[in-house]
Amino acid sequence: MNIRIPDRVVVFDYGEVISVSQSEADRAALVAISGLPNDQFWELYDRYREDLDQGLTLPGQYWSMIAHAAGVEWGPAHRQRLWAADIRSWISVEPGTVELLAALHAGGTRVALLSNAGFDFSDPFRHSPMAEFFEAMFVSAEMGLIKPDPEIYRVAARELGIPLDRMVFIDNKKINVDAAVALGVTGHVFTTVAELRTFLESLSE
Repeated sequence: MNIRIPDRVVVFDYGEVISVSQSEADRAALVAISGLPNDQFWELYDRYREDLDQGLTLPGQYWSMIAHAAGVEWGPAHRQRLWAADIRSWISVEPGTVELLAALHAGGTRVALLSNAGFDFSDPFRHSPMAEFFEAMFVSAEMGLIKPDPEIYRVAARELGIPLDRMVFIDNKKINVDAAVALGVTGHVFTTVAELRTFLESLSE
């Protein structure tokens, strides 16, 4: 069933809303390639992620920073393997969310993406089949901003040509949704596709 939400733009996060969480197999593959202890790898993976997502660090630099902090050396092929495994771990999608994107698009609802992601995700986003549902895709690295910085929502709204109170924002992280809501945005913390559908239908004609 199509979903029409007039005079609003529904803005989706990507990670763990459109995509699914990293699988245990993918996480294990990353650790195995790194050769680091599990806890050390994930601590360093998270430590430098915000800089990657904000565009302060390029993908190759990101993996070099992790290696340096761990006291190991990763050559070009090693870094490329880690990068490829990381991209692969985030590229799987939640089919139900994609179906909702299609329903919104078919209903004439304006839809956009706002994702904390590095430069390396911009092309996969924009050249994937789901891109047909989005009128705009905002990638944090390209903006030099990351959620939950209030400015990232202001910039997205300006680019979309709407006041903040005409934005509907969906994210799996409450802190990101709360920051948007504080600006007058209508927000929803994603937990399940069924709850998201109920929320979107409550806003529809």
